[in-house]
Formats: sequence, C-alpha cells, structure tokens
Amino acid sequence: MTAHDSATGPTAIAVNGDRPLVRRSPGNGVVLAGLGVLAFSLTFPSTVWGLESFGPWSLVALRSVLAALIAGCALLAGRVPLPARRHWAGLAVVAGGVVVGFPLLTSLALRTSTSSHAAVVVGLLPLTTALLSALRTGSRPPRAFWVAALAGAAVVIAFTVQQSGGRLSGGDLYLFGALLVCAAGYTEGGRLAGVMPGWQVIGWALVLCLPLAVAGAAVALPFEPVRLTTHGVVGLVWVAAGSTFLGLYVWYRGMAEIGVPRASQLQLAQPLLTLVWSFLALGEEVSTAAPVAAVAVLVCIAVTQRAGSRGKRRRGADVLVRS
Repeated sequence: MTAHDSATGPTAIAVNGDRPLVRRSPGNGVVLAGLGVLAFSLTFPSTVWGLESFGPWSLVALRSVLAALIAGCALLAGRVPLPARRHWAGLAVVAGGVVVGFPLLTSLALRTSTSSHAAVVVGLLPLTTALLSALRTGSRPPRAFWVAALAGAAVVIAFTVQQSGGRLSGGDLYLFGALLVCAAGYTEGGRLAGVMPGWQVIGWALVLCLPLAVAGAAVALPFEPVRLTTHGVVGLVWVAAGSTFLGLYVWYRGMAEIGVPRASQLQLAQPLLTLVWSFLALGEEVSTAAPVAAVAVLVCIAVTQRAGSRGKRRRGADVLVRS
C-alpha cells in the first residue's frame, strides 16, 4: 500500500486511472483515522454483549448482513457504479480479512478470552499492518518510525499481558489468526482507498460478502440458541453499523490521506481505549498502570507521526532534486 501524502501541500491532487482524487490536509486524515480507532475500540466489548444473545457464527453472519444492507443502500443512493474489474481481487481480500475473518476469529476467541486480553491482538495490529504494507508496496519508512512503532507495540503488549496475569488463553490462536487477516485487509483496503472513496471500499467489500453472510445466517441460526437481550441487540447493531461500516469508512479514508504506516500507529491507542470500555460496559478491572501506559503510547504515536512526516518530506525533496 502506498502512502498517498503529497509533498506539495494539502491541496495536492492524486490522479488515478478512473478519476482524480483530491487529497485533503494530513490533519484531517489523522482525525478520520482517529475516529476509526475510536469506533474499533468498542468492537470487543460490543461483541461480548452480542454473544449474550447470539452464537459466534450467528453473530458474525448477522452483523455482516446488516452492514451489507446499510452499505448497499448507501451505494444505491449515491448511484455508485461497479468497481473496475481490476479492483475486485483487492476487495475480496478486504472482505475476507475485515468483514469475515477478523470478526469470526475474535468472536470465537471471546467465548473464552476477556475483552481486555483480546486487546493484545490490537496492540500488535499496527506493527503488523505497517510490515505488510512495506512488503506490499516496497515503501521504506525512516528508522525512527520503526523504533517508535516497536517501542509502542512493546508497551501495549507488556501492559495487556500484565493485565491478563501473563497467561495465554485458549483463544490465542484465534486472536493471532485474526491479527494476520485483519492486517492484510487493512493493507489492501488502504491501497484501494487511494483510487476510490474509502466508504466505497468497505461498501463493496460488504456487498461482496452478502450472499455468504445470508447463507451463513440461515445455517447458523437454527443450531445456535438465540436469547434476545438489550445488551445483545445493542452489541449486534454497533458491530454492524459502527465497527463494520462507519468505523471502516472513516478508517480507510484516513489511511488514504496520511498513508497506511502512519495511520496504523494511531491504533496503538486502541487497546487502552478498549480497556476503558471494558471497565465501563463489562465491569472488567483495569490496573492503575493504565494512565502510565497511555502516556507512553501517546508519546510513541507522536514520534511515529513526526517521523512519517519527515520521511515524506525527504522523499519529496529527493524527487525535486532528481527532476
């Protein structure tokens, strides 16, 4: 995935084969990506709520169906044409990673793992996304970026593992699998968000999954007991409308404006936010070490953002010199 920041200023235009896309200020991209992180931080607590009413397979199928219906209505209302054929493979990767793979694997894991323990995966996600992005696009962020990213990941991992007592739960294989598929989906989605609006990326990925989601719901619901509760319904609605559609919409749009590596590092704050929601919504205990870890993570985020900006300016200067 390429970083679509421009070295010429906030009003630069990136041209693709379909149409020109106007790039807004990097600050706007940070805000959008940050809103995505805020939405994602509620996913695990909402999933725990949803599991009060639905089984893991039913919950994932129903959230995908609801999110796809929202996305389909938005695409129809906007009279959005079908994506070019060359984009469908990338959309399939997004669908498999963030629409099906991550929700399913984390829902299976959360049957035995706590929401705060699952945050370990989210702590590793920014670094994994940045690594996959570098492999996918050949980009080379500056050394300071990687040092700060590794430091931030280490802080998050140490904090969340300490919160779980240093023990690995039986759902860890599901969580690590979710980490890999989600990072792949973020990487490919961020690339596609450079050639089409972010909401269309996740919209078409959701629509692509609709037949599979409907079939999955039809198979799962008769075999998994349904006990409707207020928490269960609210959890389902949020993971469908908030995490899956709205969150991914602003997230991909933010990534397109500031680049995947920089946007991914904003997710270092996500586990700590999840711990807050887990305490408020689920009653899980949060250590007094949380404020210390939060400050350390925010410092790492600031360093990655600054290092990413410097690396971008240096690359822009090199292009000017060579031309």
